[in-house]
Amino acid sequence: MSGTMRAVVLDGPGPAEALDIRERPIPVPMPGQVLIRVRAFGLNRSELHTRLGLAEGVTFPRVPGIEAVGEVADAPGGEFRTGQKVVTLMGGMGRVFDGGYAGYTCVPAGQVIAFESGLPWSTIGAIPEMLQTAHGSLTVGLDTKPGQSLLIRGGTSSVGMAAAILAKRRGLTVLASTRDESKRQALAAIGVDHVLIDDGGLAAAVRRFFPDGVDAALELVGTPTLPDTLQATRMHGVVCFTGMLSNQWIVPDFYPIDYIPRGVRLTA
Repeated sequence: MSGTMRAVVLDGPGPAEALDIRERPIPVPMPGQVLIRVRAFGLNRSELHTRLGLAEGVTFPRVPGIEAVGEVADAPGGEFRTGQKVVTLMGGMGRVFDGGYAGYTCVPAGQVIAFESGLPWSTIGAIPEMLQTAHGSLTVGLDTKPGQSLLIRGGTSSVGMAAAILAKRRGLTVLASTRDESKRQALAAIGVDHVLIDDGGLAAAVRRFFPDGVDAALELVGTPTLPDTLQATRMHGVVCFTGMLSNQWIVPDFYPIDYIPRGVRLTA
């Protein structure tokens, strides 16, 4: 396939105005790659980090975007058929090689997933990264089991709400936090058992429901709230550090024995 496409290009870290729409050649896939006609893509905090210069391993100029959904335009290795609906995400997209903010994206075949759906592209585009992050946190990160209690710190984020819905389907009791009282009903509407208003300290509120602490906690805010989230978790419970809504993910002068409560497990 030849011709040009529109793409969002970032020449280097900067403000939102640094994102520039340009005409670029449509990529040519090699065997083992898939060229996807992009129908929609999600907007992720990861791309904000890239634009601000906070993400590691990024080379410029770069087309951002860690995910995309669309249709196969070409797969020279025969892994997928032309026109097949597919999703792709992560694996270096938008950082090491050009990502989804374009009319077409060319990615390794190993990170392409075929699917069928009657949902509109605008809906499908918001699902992949959000869903895999929430699902991966509950399974790989926390290894949750039916009957357990789960705290979601940053519950009204897209990942937080997806995690709450998935956790309820897995039979968990869910506590979720928000800093905004007006969002309480949004969390209750998706089945959250206990909505907590986050003023920076949740451990005491959590232990009113679970005196020993919760079995599992999903940290989506970042390092500013992580110590308190650890304090809200029972001995031998697990905290999974997944999100950085605060844009802060480094713990200065990290001293594990002092930082992590006795017997609590911290993963990511």
